[in-house]
Amino acid sequence: MELEPLYDKSKTCSICNKGYKTKRLRSGFVKAIKHDSDFCSYYENEALNPLLYYVSVCPHCGFSVSEEFTTSFPPNTIEAIKNNICAKWSGSNYCEERSIQKAISTYKLAIYSATLKEEKHITIAGLYMRLSWIYRTIHNDEQENRFMSLALEEYIQSYLNSDFLNTQMSVTRLFYLIGEVSWRTGNTDQATKYFSKVIEKQKDNTQEKNIVEMAKERWQEIREEKNKIG
Repeated sequence: MELEPLYDKSKTCSICNKGYKTKRLRSGFVKAIKHDSDFCSYYENEALNPLLYYVSVCPHCGFSVSEEFTTSFPPNTIEAIKNNICAKWSGSNYCEERSIQKAISTYKLAIYSATLKEEKHITIAGLYMRLSWIYRTIHNDEQENRFMSLALEEYIQSYLNSDFLNTQMSVTRLFYLIGEVSWRTGNTDQATKYFSKVIEKQKDNTQEKNIVEMAKERWQEIREEKNKIG
């Protein structure tokens, strides 16, 4: 029997405690053909883009999460979620195959859920960033830049609050992302500052030498551009 690209993953909502099944994409069907310098990936078949299935939306109450959400809830956040999401939930079902527009809706739900839950800045940044990538794939520059700018704010707050520690995000990668997203949103001075921080990491014998090299290339590009102007 031939495997289908999508399979059902069982989830239990941490707000209403009800179980549901939501579609996920099998890794064997994920075939990236190129990557941008901010780690956005493109696929042979954009319908098989794993970003479309990154968020799980409870069909019973609307609470929406990614795998990066923590299991704990700060005081009063459960009530805030129930009052602002669950009480107004329309009963929409995002558990089946998703279009790009449906995927966009799931990210907005997850961002709202994460904000009410007071999730880590690094988690919210990841949602904003992935949403900006989806807009990039449909060439919506305005919305891409809007959500990339919001991601940048959250990445900076994550660094200032050190809430990226004990996650999959290293400080080298975080500095690089702040630099790259600053550059993409037009803040070249801030970009240069953070790319320099990445380059300094080579003194620490960082394992992420490819990221250091990417930062060097972008730093040089910015420097050459400034020399042309001035």
